[in-house]
Amino acid sequence: MEPGWGAPLSLSGTPLPTVTAGQAYHFTPAVSNASGTVTFHIQNAPRWATFNASTGTLSGTPAAADAATYGNIVISASTAQGTASLAAFSIVVLEANSGTGSADVSWAPPTTNTDGSTLTNLAGYTIYYGTSPGSLTQKVEITNVGLTDYLISGLSSGTWYFAVTAYTSSGSQSSLSNVASKTI
Repeated sequence: MEPGWGAPLSLSGTPLPTVTAGQAYHFTPAVSNASGTVTFHIQNAPRWATFNASTGTLSGTPAAADAATYGNIVISASTAQGTASLAAFSIVVLEANSGTGSADVSWAPPTTNTDGSTLTNLAGYTIYYGTSPGSLTQKVEITNVGLTDYLISGLSSGTWYFAVTAYTSSGSQSSLSNVASKTI
């Protein structure tokens, strides 16, 4: 008798429920009673993770911007004899606790549009920041047009880069300002 005949295909394993931003996550379910080729599937995979359909491995390293709860994740396996699934699970990406620094970002409010006309419908600002001047992956939306500075806290050690854009009530957005940096 070949392995798996007579007993239903099953998956087991307990995925870690949390991961800290910047740390690697890795989970591979165990397969029992499989006969033939096993193909894995996933529903609701977190955007920061990759999934291997040959092994069932879910892995990745979430960034600080990925701090959130990713729910209703389901990993399943199928063979010619049937299908099995793990119970739906969630992964909570926690913010890194190492962030102890802060940066005060300030800017001069724009008075003209890029074509030189008077700016009349300013709606807010977006501060972009990150640990590389070419990859400002985090952002803060400022809807108070009277505000001209903002304190960003919880920054980990290293050099951080910042740029600001202004946007109008019609959705137009300016180019990024010059990129400034601060070492924490």
